[in-house]
Amino acid sequence: MQNQFSRTELLLGADAMEKLKNSRVAVFGVGGVGGYTVEALARSGVGTIDLIDDDEVVLSNINRQIIATYDTLGMPKVDAAEKRIKSINPNCVVNKHRCFYLPETSHMFDFSQYDYVVDAIDTVKGKIELVMQAKQSGTPIISSMGAGNKLDPTMFEVADISKTSVCPLAKVMRVELRKRGINHLKVVYSKEPAIAPQNNQNLPDKDENSSRRSTPGSVSFVPSVVGLIIGAEVIKDLIK
Repeated sequence: MQNQFSRTELLLGADAMEKLKNSRVAVFGVGGVGGYTVEALARSGVGTIDLIDDDEVVLSNINRQIIATYDTLGMPKVDAAEKRIKSINPNCVVNKHRCFYLPETSHMFDFSQYDYVVDAIDTVKGKIELVMQAKQSGTPIISSMGAGNKLDPTMFEVADISKTSVCPLAKVMRVELRKRGINHLKVVYSKEPAIAPQNNQNLPDKDENSSRRSTPGSVSFVPSVVGLIIGAEVIKDLIK
């Protein structure tokens, strides 16, 4: 019988689709990158998706975040993402956690419940804690490195953190993880040098929904590509 995943099943097979249906994936951060990852997971038939984010949709999200439209302005991102998931696959189980993931909130999550973890958050402390918790529980994790201030989507690649170069965030993560005894982590990153934003006058010095000290420039076709690459890696790993 034909369903919304029939074309996917032609490529992956019935057994793989059953694996995806029975899989639970946690996506930490459902903004520019994470939103597209969620989209790929939902359209691939993943049965349970956890959404972790404390932001609301704001006007400046519309240029790049798939969950951001004028209809969702002011809505918590986890709610907007859930609504979109349910419109794709009503049978998908969605668990929402409206919080920022930091060392202080890590106790709220049991990583052993997840089949895969996606790190699409911005803060270094949060990213390191995510990796530590995932490694401790033996749960696969993939991490997004810097996607802001980039214009070339073709330069993003999947690599081990130990093999990365140029990307400042990847360097910080590589150094900090090595201090903690972690030398390997699957990441998506780019060697494209960051572009300095031309004009910040129309944006606050500190993003309204983030702990970042500066607001990076971004476009529609970079975080989307990163998010879809991550989604593809998760799907491929889940059906191995």
